Amino acid sequence: MAGQGRTLRADAARNYERIVDAAVVAFEEAGPAVTLGEIARRADVSVATVYRRFRARDQLVRAVFDHVLSTEVEPALGVGTGDPWRDLVGALEATVAVLARRQVVLSLARESKAFDVDSVRQCLRTLEHLLRRAIDAGAVRPELEVRDLAAVLVMALATVHPGDPRCADPRRYLALLADGLRPSQATLPPPSSHDFPAAHR
Repeated sequence: MAGQGRTLRADAARNYERIVDAAVVAFEEAGPAVTLGEIARRADVSVATVYRRFRARDQLVRAVFDHVLSTEVEPALGVGTGDPWRDLVGALEATVAVLARRQVVLSLARESKAFDVDSVRQCLRTLEHLLRRAIDAGAVRPELEVRDLAAVLVMALATVHPGDPRCADPRRYLALLADGLRPSQATLPPPSSHDFPAAHR
């Protein structure tokens, strides 16, 4: 019986991965209105299995967004050069590049308020570590907080649009925003007392 239980758990885990993998591709290829039936077909599982794993569409969107962050964004954040400034900006560039390619997933994540998934917090912890290094090296403004980096990402991603398949605009405006992170004689105004929505830890 114990062996059967392990087999069932392994099967459930495989089905979960197949559904999420299929959903990532389906959302980008077929658009946000793709049906759960189509996702089930692509994952080669029954629709009942999809509903058993994800009781609501928003739950699937959250799982997909978490998957994109953990498998595509997080690995890119770990690529370092030893240069605190370059590593910080490179992490921002990598995040924007990945999410700009996943426009439908990003849009669905915004609609379903999926920015509190575990991988968001992990990405922010990594960015905070890179920010601390850059501050200690004198490469950026000392008053910066990780919420500032979250805001920079949100602003850069706001320039993503279907007419720019090479993502020239997000790269341009991220470069402009990143320049504002550099040390300056003028101190930034203080932030509000409320945390920036995408910067919750």
